[in-house]
Amino acid sequence: MESNQQTLTDRLAEIALAAGEAVMQVYNDMPEAEFKTDGTPVTAADKAAEAIILAGLRQHAPEIAVVSEESEESHRLEAPQRFFLVDPLDGTREFLRRDGKGSFTVNIALIEAGEPVLGVVYAPALRRLFAGVRNGGATETADGQKRRIAVRPMPESGPVAVASRSHRDAQTDAWLAERKITETVSIGSSLKFCLLACGEADVYPRFGPTMEWDTAAGHAVLTAAGGAVTTPENKPFRYGKAEFRNGPFIAWTKVPG
Repeated sequence: MESNQQTLTDRLAEIALAAGEAVMQVYNDMPEAEFKTDGTPVTAADKAAEAIILAGLRQHAPEIAVVSEESEESHRLEAPQRFFLVDPLDGTREFLRRDGKGSFTVNIALIEAGEPVLGVVYAPALRRLFAGVRNGGATETADGQKRRIAVRPMPESGPVAVASRSHRDAQTDAWLAERKITETVSIGSSLKFCLLACGEADVYPRFGPTMEWDTAAGHAVLTAAGGAVTTPENKPFRYGKAEFRNGPFIAWTKVPG
């Protein structure tokens, strides 16, 4: 089973790379946004990447259901035991901001019994590809070089937090202040999970709204790298919830207690 999961992860990485190329073609053409019924932005890059991902998943795993951000009909599904969660362009606001930081990603994850068992996160502007398989470890591929990654021990100087660039709120600030965490890195998209996974930060608190496709792939990478994602009450953070809507969570390299 583990070898099958690794093979599937490799296929998902190929799909994410192809979707990322489509994202960058739009990015280089100076994209404009439309707005969905919920007020969130969507671009031609979201749509192009989703088309590539859905076609790839149909080819390699046609028996597995797909829930994708841009396929509204999929949001009405009752979560099956096994399904893909897809965000073809996570961090659309960062994509539109064009600030040179490149903090937008392509996310694909496989959920089994409420847990993300494998996932890939590709940041096409940074050319950083992260992948993780439950019990199989995590990797980063950059500049054609693939390496194993793992969370780091907690620094003696104290943990470094990552926080949302576009959605940071007072509750997050209060949580950090209560724990005397003063050093933070502000970045968009699921890259926050990946910075923990590759030893560049230590904790990511999130109290504002997110959807399951925003977090599942990064969650899978972090777990494979030795970290964890829990509720603020330190309970398991599960998938397949009503409307695929997340509650608050804390991503950790080391869970307290």
